[in-house]
Amino acid sequence: MRTNLGRFALAAVALVFGFGFVGGEPVIAQDRSLTPVTDAMLRDPDPADWLNWRRTLDGWGYSPLDQINTDNAHQLQLVWSWQLGRGLSQPTPLVHDGVLFIPNPDNVVQALDAATGDQLWQYTPDPADRGPDDSVSGNPRRGTRSIAIYGDNVYVNTSEAHIVALNTGSGDVAWDHTVADRSLGYRYTSGPIVARGTIVAGMTGCQNYKNDVCFISGHDPDTGQERWRTSTVAGPGEPGGDTWGDLPLMYRAGADSWIPGSYDPDTNLTYWSTSQPKPWARVSRKNDGDALYSNSVLALRPETGELEWFYQFVPGETHDLDEVFESVLIDHHGRRSLFKMGKMGILWELDRVTGAFVAAHDLGYQNVIDVDASTGGVTYRPDMIPRVDVELEFCPNLLGVRNWRATAYHPETQLLYIPIHPTCVTGAFTDLPQEVGNDYYANRGWMQRGSRVHPDSADNPGHLIAMDIDTGEIRWRHSMSSRPGGAALTTGGGLVVGTDTNRYLYLHDATNGDVLFRTRLPASVQGFPITYAVDGRQYLAVPVGGNRSNALYVFALPE
Repeated sequence: MRTNLGRFALAAVALVFGFGFVGGEPVIAQDRSLTPVTDAMLRDPDPADWLNWRRTLDGWGYSPLDQINTDNAHQLQLVWSWQLGRGLSQPTPLVHDGVLFIPNPDNVVQALDAATGDQLWQYTPDPADRGPDDSVSGNPRRGTRSIAIYGDNVYVNTSEAHIVALNTGSGDVAWDHTVADRSLGYRYTSGPIVARGTIVAGMTGCQNYKNDVCFISGHDPDTGQERWRTSTVAGPGEPGGDTWGDLPLMYRAGADSWIPGSYDPDTNLTYWSTSQPKPWARVSRKNDGDALYSNSVLALRPETGELEWFYQFVPGETHDLDEVFESVLIDHHGRRSLFKMGKMGILWELDRVTGAFVAAHDLGYQNVIDVDASTGGVTYRPDMIPRVDVELEFCPNLLGVRNWRATAYHPETQLLYIPIHPTCVTGAFTDLPQEVGNDYYANRGWMQRGSRVHPDSADNPGHLIAMDIDTGEIRWRHSMSSRPGGAALTTGGGLVVGTDTNRYLYLHDATNGDVLFRTRLPASVQGFPITYAVDGRQYLAVPVGGNRSNALYVFALPE
């Protein structure tokens, strides 16, 4: 293994601050005409492009590019870098026709020359339209984790619950559509996807009590007009409404959809997942029912939003251990499967045509539930359902065995690569008043009294694991002295990209986990690394974050 550690950090800092950050109105460096993005291109992207949050609509996080491979990965070098705006930053760049688009905090979007890092334009919203600082994280204002591209527009979900369409060539606003009322708590934290010509977006910010609920919506790409809206909470008198007991609509909170969905053009279904009901614990929300459609995956028709099927992983979830993360669509043993791992560290497999349970593979770090291997039925273990003000120890903590850092699948190894951080926690859930307009995140109904690394992982707070999707076997493991930093990425060059919060970037051999390249960045990776090509040269783009240190670092082989 060759490493490149010594002089990299100083060189990177010099580069990133050399490019700078430009504010104000869109800045035009040059006029570029890009090929309009079609549904066919989204289904089968040019290998040089990265057109969707996970590159392809199946959620793989895989690129077929192989110029950077197991033989030469050690030769990677930094070729350009770019400073991003201050704030909470977990971005995913997109690349099309040699232009890189990246979201920033404060709903800023920039277009850069993907080969040189030169700025082409920047969209900055009117400061008067900005919402308050992010009350969840305590960090300065955040933006969105991802954006979408379709036709001649880039689509941005904003923290003020708008969807904004920007022209790909100029950054000019094509339209700005208000989807929900920010004053009620609604906001977006991740971007939309495009499914059969419809912009599909999942709403979050549904923790506050109000006479409304969370939803997923479909929009016209040319105007932003809402085509449909599907609630993620079953209301009184609706199918599934009795799973909330006699709670009125205003006290049915949660089921946010804050991670982008996937889409299968063959089934013509888009798959979106929901978070836990809120408040987190049954004793706090004063209901012990299943609370549909929280903690579920919903299969929707993209033209109408019609619910084809749903699957609820843990009914009536009561520890803030939800299954909201990416749905990975893999054809497996003659079956069209959907794979998902949530905070409990259980890899679920469903039939994505019917929603039927297929399998569940538990990493073994959670001690909260038992899963029937034949049916998928879930039973809470004795004494694991919280009681008011009674101290409870459980594993993992509220951040989960894994969180938003996405998995990646490699079609050759047929392994799923998963960043994990096993933990346990001690605390107590509390009684909460039912008050309309409550600031839920000011009082979550949870008193934490200590979190720690899981005893089976005590020497290593984080790992990148390679998991067999058929058996659940861990084929290899890269253990870290800190937690994972960003999402996983796989490539046709036989590589897996991994990161940690100790500022290291790793390139692994996908078959055995050998570290082929390692370098230390000025800040921890925070976001979703991607790879792309311009004029036959492959690049690896890695976002890092830390408020003032937010930046994008781009690597390639020597010319």
